[in-house]
Amino acid sequence: MSESLRMWMESGFNVLYLIAAWSLVLMMALRLRQGKKEEFRLRSFFLWMYILLALGDTGHVGFRVVAFALGDMDTSVSILGSSISVIGLGALSTSITVTFFYMLMVLLWRERSGNKLNTFSLFLLFCGAARLVLLAFPQNQWDALVPPFQWSLIRNVPLTIQGFGVVWLILQYAYPIKDRLFIQLGVCILLSYIFYVPVILFVQKVPLIGMLMIPKTLAYLAAEWIGYRALFTGGAKPRGETAAV
Repeated sequence: MSESLRMWMESGFNVLYLIAAWSLVLMMALRLRQGKKEEFRLRSFFLWMYILLALGDTGHVGFRVVAFALGDMDTSVSILGSSISVIGLGALSTSITVTFFYMLMVLLWRERSGNKLNTFSLFLLFCGAARLVLLAFPQNQWDALVPPFQWSLIRNVPLTIQGFGVVWLILQYAYPIKDRLFIQLGVCILLSYIFYVPVILFVQKVPLIGMLMIPKTLAYLAAEWIGYRALFTGGAKPRGETAAV
């Protein structure tokens, strides 16, 4: 496959993904206050999770589409007197928003399960805060088209802990009571990390492995659709009952 064809395919997928993600966000926003009042916080957490994810991905994949359309992947912008590539800026934006995504997911679990924040869930929130600090270090070289491998690993360690930790929180709560909604959300997030971890580890040596970002992205989109149907169209079942999806 030629580089040009690969970029066109990537750009086409990115545009379709952003359209789908923002369409679901809009539909959720329109239906936010239509359900039961006691379910409002649950719907609000889920909506804000995907607003943040869509915003970050608009910067991440959207800027890649723009750079490719301009014919220059090294396109830069000036921010506070510093030059940064649009690709790097997009990577930074999604790194920030996905961190908050998983912090909100901890709160979503708390709201759904009725549990208080325990030591483990607080640790996951701490991992999110630690990652935000790591993102500010200049060693990340956000102006570089290809990020430094070592710092890519460092900043993704707390995110990976967050992701797998959230999966454990969700599934250990959902399976005993057969909460179908949360089981499906947990499985989608687990799949997204199964596809994402090889990219973190090997993409700089085997660029083609970056194609795994497609099923990873589809797993997030599937979770958004599942949550939309259960929470915004059919209504979330009370804690301890199976949610219809």
